[in-house]
Amino acid sequence: MNVHKETFERWTPRDSADLYGIRDWGAGYFDINSKGELVVTAFGPEGPAVSLMEIVNGIKERGMNMPVLLRLRNILDTQIRLLHSSFAKAIKQTGFQGKYRGVYPIKVNQQQQVIEEVARFGREFHHGFEAGSKAELIAAIGNMTDRNACLVCNGYKDEEFIDLGLYATKIGIKCVLVIEMPGELPIIIERSKKLKIRPMIGIRMKLSTRAGGQWTESGGDRSVFGLNTAELIHIVDTLKEAGMLDCLRLLHYHIGSQIPNIRDIRAGVLEASRVYCGLVEEGAPMGFLDLGGGLAVDYDGSHTNYHSSRNYTLDEYCVDVIETVAETLSAKKVPHPSIITESGRATVAYYSVLLFNILDVASFEPAKKPATLPSDICEHTKDLLALVGNINQRNLQESFHDAIYYRDEIRLLFKNGRISLRERALAESAFWSIIASVNKEIHKLKYIPDEFEDLDAALADIYYANFSVFQSLPDSWAIKQVFPIMPIHRLAERPTRNAIISDITCDCDGKIDRFVDLHDERRTLQLHEVNEKDEYYLGAFLVGAYQETLGDLHNLLGDTNVVNINISREDGHFEIVKELEGDTVADVLSYVEYSPKELTDSFRGIAERAVVEKLITPAERRTIVSAFENGLRGYTYFER
Repeated sequence: MNVHKETFERWTPRDSADLYGIRDWGAGYFDINSKGELVVTAFGPEGPAVSLMEIVNGIKERGMNMPVLLRLRNILDTQIRLLHSSFAKAIKQTGFQGKYRGVYPIKVNQQQQVIEEVARFGREFHHGFEAGSKAELIAAIGNMTDRNACLVCNGYKDEEFIDLGLYATKIGIKCVLVIEMPGELPIIIERSKKLKIRPMIGIRMKLSTRAGGQWTESGGDRSVFGLNTAELIHIVDTLKEAGMLDCLRLLHYHIGSQIPNIRDIRAGVLEASRVYCGLVEEGAPMGFLDLGGGLAVDYDGSHTNYHSSRNYTLDEYCVDVIETVAETLSAKKVPHPSIITESGRATVAYYSVLLFNILDVASFEPAKKPATLPSDICEHTKDLLALVGNINQRNLQESFHDAIYYRDEIRLLFKNGRISLRERALAESAFWSIIASVNKEIHKLKYIPDEFEDLDAALADIYYANFSVFQSLPDSWAIKQVFPIMPIHRLAERPTRNAIISDITCDCDGKIDRFVDLHDERRTLQLHEVNEKDEYYLGAFLVGAYQETLGDLHNLLGDTNVVNINISREDGHFEIVKELEGDTVADVLSYVEYSPKELTDSFRGIAERAVVEKLITPAERRTIVSAFENGLRGYTYFER
């Protein structure tokens, strides 16, 4: 349905910035220029601003189709720098005697480009990695060129995993084997003695502190991973008996990802600091306190303790962490440790943008009341039609309830075979015309009753987008995570349509109908009218964490094209430094155990039978087989 009808001349890019909240969730990395194009401001407001439309045009000129996952290397570099500079300020401010050593948890985004760039940009800060499987451990070891950086090994560990970690230690990597389960310690002791390698050992503590948000089950007594206090003391005693208590160097905990409330973070740090002091009192040398992940991303820009936001800044987070550790340990006269955090989401979320085009729009347009009515329609249909064009604020709720009653009665009559399909269609059109009129009137009210709250969503246009929710934004479907989504151009025009977004899978869950808002989630997104002549582009932002890793092959829609760009600080010129073509149809078929060659051979045989049966000519067979083979080589997404 149409939104407010104010003149287009009154709409400015600033209005679009306010509407989409870009200056709330963009963390200074995104803005809108005077031409109404969304720009990347990777170096802050004083640096160059690069238009995303300019980037899209450059990608298309180089022969790549939408959708594209755009990685902005400068933002990754800046996020790592911000994390370390904020901790450095907090350490200086509080007089903390330890150091900060960040590690990137590979599970957050395991793509080779991401890992290589984290290693490159993090090298000057001794930024390391966290690995939770053998594959992640091998990826980390292959990128650990800095001997001052830490490699934290979490997750279940078999003998091979432990041997890899021990060998990493032997070649000079600061590798910590974190005990998640009591049964891991005997293997570590046995393998370290056999290989004659003194390990660095950590313990993952199961804190009683629990954090709010989506991942509250990560903490508390019933957390899946970690040791309780009795198990922790058993580990200490076992290490003493083995003459290896000097190997216990790190305490680790994790109470959840995306922790929105700073009080929960501080409570976890306080409890862990108490445990750390206890381990030192037991005779362990320690030296490292690993606070796990949890540093949240403000996806909706509301700066609250809502699960898609956070009620603290990065500087507040760092000061609270450092102050709590310093005060707790100083009171016990325990030397300050090196602090490790496993901030993955906050490191890479801003770094990636999903760019996609709109293929089609299904719009709701109220039907006009027919000039003459068929003579044989039932009374309920007549009553429903009588409401069309007669809605006002005085009869708003009565008309709304009457319309629902008449519609339901007419549907029952149709099911019982008492009215025709044509009459039902006439009644349905009348019903939606009434609902559209009701929705228009309720926006004039000072207070909107609860029963009308979902009418905007019910009447929204459907914008069909060239991507797969399941492949590119799986958290939107799986856990109802909201991501900022908005047009990347035409932002000097007033958007006049309320919309939801559907992907190109044939699944009713393949849609986005929750959007960021400062006060609550919005059920529709205001977009511009689409014409057949010009492409309309949207971007989904803050998608660098977990989305690539969790994406699946729903409808055999594969990985999108990926483009890495670097922006020059001097003049804003951008350079494509790496590009990866998205999956072809043949690629995704091979992932699910098809052989493209065998499929081609089989199809050629089917086509040849059609020639023998005189259904097609040999020349037609060549054309058809060629189309089949071209399809195998093609992008899994819509190609114009």
